[in-house]
Amino acid sequence: MLSTPPAMSCRQCPASRYTALSLLLLTSCSALSQASNTELEIIEVKGVNWQTSQSGSEQLLRAKGVDFSAAGGVSALPLLNGMMGNRIKVLIDGSDIGAACANEMNPPLSYISANQIYAVSVIAGISPVSMAGDNIAGVISVSSINPTFTDSASLSHQQSYLGSRYQSNGDAINITGGTEFSSKQFSLKYDGAYSDANSYRDGNDERVPDTLYRAQNHQLVGAWQDGEEQLAVKLSHQYIPFQGFANQYMDMTENQSFGVTLQYQRPLADGDLLARVNWQGIEHEMGFFSAEKPGTMPMLTDSDDYSYQLHWQTAISSDTTLKVGHEFYQFRLNDIWPAVPGSMMMGPDDYININDGKRQRLAIFAELNQQLTTTWLLNYGLRLEQVSTNTGDVQAYNNMMMGMMAADAVAAQAFNQQDRKQSDTLVDLSFSASYQLDDAQQLQFGLAQKNRAPNLYERYSWGQGQMAITMIGWFGDGNGYIGDINLKPETARTLSIAYLYSSDNTMLQLRPFYTKVADFIDVSIAGSFNTGDNLRHRLQFVNLDATLYGIEASGEWLLASDARLGQWQLQAEAKVNRANRDNSNEPLYQQRPFNTSVQLQHQLGKLQTALKWQWQDGKSRLDSRRLENPTASYALLDLNSQWQHNQLTLSFGISNLLDKDYELPLGGVNIAEYRQDNSNGFSQLKGAGRSVNAGIRFNFM
Repeated sequence: MLSTPPAMSCRQCPASRYTALSLLLLTSCSALSQASNTELEIIEVKGVNWQTSQSGSEQLLRAKGVDFSAAGGVSALPLLNGMMGNRIKVLIDGSDIGAACANEMNPPLSYISANQIYAVSVIAGISPVSMAGDNIAGVISVSSINPTFTDSASLSHQQSYLGSRYQSNGDAINITGGTEFSSKQFSLKYDGAYSDANSYRDGNDERVPDTLYRAQNHQLVGAWQDGEEQLAVKLSHQYIPFQGFANQYMDMTENQSFGVTLQYQRPLADGDLLARVNWQGIEHEMGFFSAEKPGTMPMLTDSDDYSYQLHWQTAISSDTTLKVGHEFYQFRLNDIWPAVPGSMMMGPDDYININDGKRQRLAIFAELNQQLTTTWLLNYGLRLEQVSTNTGDVQAYNNMMMGMMAADAVAAQAFNQQDRKQSDTLVDLSFSASYQLDDAQQLQFGLAQKNRAPNLYERYSWGQGQMAITMIGWFGDGNGYIGDINLKPETARTLSIAYLYSSDNTMLQLRPFYTKVADFIDVSIAGSFNTGDNLRHRLQFVNLDATLYGIEASGEWLLASDARLGQWQLQAEAKVNRANRDNSNEPLYQQRPFNTSVQLQHQLGKLQTALKWQWQDGKSRLDSRRLENPTASYALLDLNSQWQHNQLTLSFGISNLLDKDYELPLGGVNIAEYRQDNSNGFSQLKGAGRSVNAGIRFNFM
């Protein structure tokens, strides 16, 4: 459960947001705890910990510095260091869940709700090789398996909770609940969440169409222990009957998933063993369900993820720990668009987009954590990974070689004649060091080479017709996308430096980064088409070189602490990044402009209050290939309060207090609005106007 601790000074409180290296070193220090008595102090920072009852994990991750590209209500795609989607490896209890959708409407984070999360690690850019491979932007690792045991021999109730939250804008409701039973040897825990929302309204009180959704997540974790040996089994289920995607041509009309995770841990004579086995099955359907974006076209996608991880860790000397591992991941996908009865264009055959697609990863790694002195800590490692992909024959809706559908018929024949099997070898290297300048200051350095192989849709999206290509793409830009079987893996080389300062009353962090990406998977213009009177581009996935760089700064100050007046804290952060294609110096797509925030927090007894001001610069550096829209600068003001007494927690807040009307710089275009009235072209998706929010949660002991 997510609890709310009393407010703390900057040095006392646990971290809500880490730099990439501080997280890496925090992991390293825990591994070294048995190998050395002299560990570096890891500087961490956190302000008031707002308890959340929202169904998604997005709010938790935003507090850790993750940006999100707008999508459905529970399916936003995360961004780190200016990169999104598959370039970030998202792990749920070690499971790597592939996107079973040509629009990535069901990303990994959509399968877990906030109340199910026990711990989250966010590492941008330079992550330990033991954490994950097949990524160049960073790693988001979510843990939900956290069994607890008692001294009693009989299984008995330990705690339960029930919570609810309401947001006036969109009439959004969220209900969460859970219960836990445990004994000396057994633990059983359930957590569930249900959410429902209508389409929200912007700052002009106009409805933003096709932003409605409904979703539920369930998780049951059973565990057994005998001495230091522990076995846990997690069963998960998600059901989304509908979810609108305003910036896509299609909507989600159903998404069901079932998952099983087995996790085994035990200490050995010469180290510690962790073993996991995962399976996740997904049945996904796209189409249309709302009068806010009508249409007729079913699309069915089924997928299965299988994986296992074997990690072994041991202390090889008093100051050095070795961690080695072997991992296997397999993603299988079928993507079929059933024929529409009576349609001349979408029939008489089913359109087979991906036929028995396979993406298999086999990896080994070795990693060393070494404490050279009381002030120097090192982490370095090597990871080798083999990624292979393949798919079967495909077919168009028909074999007509003339007319509007001829392009797809010809493309299907050409695709079926090609050798579609591909194999890539990825070599990841990482090195980081931390130097403690004094009791208050720390420097961190990191270098890494990371790789990502193309996903199935980047390689095997073969359609050439206008309708087919507009069904491909997770960018929310209204363009159409064509795959390339011969795409190369992306290789990113990143340099990151961090300065951290911590005293009893002050906390400062500064982290610049610089990344060069060889064979970055971007697009070239292969043609154009018109939707109504508005131009869109036919875009072919291609490899090119790119450079990304930026800097993040954050600080926290304890302003006052008084028994009568309470504790006052100030938090501030700023972030800016740039990303360009090397051959033309043009901006890459969907880069968030300079942004900053300032938050004043107050705690008096059981009451916590926060006033947050956010400023977003205007967006003028645009990707012309994707016809990206500019956006104006804006500022938002949010007010939140929370009161906790024993087992009861009440929360109240007003988001966008001044009811500002603004466009989302990472929102893409509003296709749903365009379908209703195309006279204004593809306008940018707008953010939500003012919302009054209230929540309640009660813990039963």
